[in-house]
Amino acid sequence: MTSTPAAPSASVEAHLEIPEGVCVLTYEKLDTQAIIQWVADDGAGATAVFIGTTRNSFKGKVVTRLDYQAYSKLAIRTMADIVRNVHNAHTRSAHQTVESGGTQARSLIRSAVHHRLGTVPVGEPSIVIAVSSPHRKEAFMACEQILEEVKLKAQIWKREFYEGEQEEDAEWKANVGH
Repeated sequence: MTSTPAAPSASVEAHLEIPEGVCVLTYEKLDTQAIIQWVADDGAGATAVFIGTTRNSFKGKVVTRLDYQAYSKLAIRTMADIVRNVHNAHTRSAHQTVESGGTQARSLIRSAVHHRLGTVPVGEPSIVIAVSSPHRKEAFMACEQILEEVKLKAQIWKREFYEGEQEEDAEWKANVGH
């Protein structure tokens, strides 16, 4: 009897660069400083950064770790669409619609969204979002909008493990959280 190889996991690393930025799914620890540096630009007066980390408790339970899985092929495209849409919305709604060479002034320069896959221990980042912009307000708004949209729409699931519970009792949940 021959054994058939296991089907490849859909939760694989992915990297997608678009003109507005970069989206990454990785099993590696997230390098916050490298992500911030990636969005750096001499025209940026602001860089907003969100670092989501695994906390040690949830609803009175002690969290020991989180595991993340993704349908990576679709999740990376969803993340890129979110970044593209946020950039487009901020360009259209920019307070200054200065025309130079037929294009509107950009209110966002570059965005990066990195999400970790696999096990993320307490205290380590599971998501880092960085947005550079000429102005702080747009950078903050875009960073939060990207975060909320990724949590709502990206095909990423998390599994919470609690102290004193059996591992097999941990359930996969949509990555919308508190």
